[in-house]
Amino acid sequence: MNTKEKEDQKWIGLSTKETEDQWKHRSTRMRCGSCMHFVSKVTEVPFSEELPMLGRCRKHAPTLNGWPAVFEQDWCGDHKLDENKL
Repeated sequence: MNTKEKEDQKWIGLSTKETEDQWKHRSTRMRCGSCMHFVSKVTEVPFSEELPMLGRCRKHAPTLNGWPAVFEQDWCGDHKLDENKL
């Protein structure tokens, strides 16, 4: 949390403890990269730490724009752990 965010919270009367993410420790393994509905996009550029892996979420039917594009580190409420990706 940067200084500006802390100042904004003080201005609206919130303490830092009230605004901390209470679930951050539980979501480390619940990301798109470990979900059974995540399909990584095949690219010519090899995966690196600077570039997050891009993929498609296949949980729901595609729209006219296709399957939703997601990054490996994204998350949602429909996560279903894929034991083959652990």
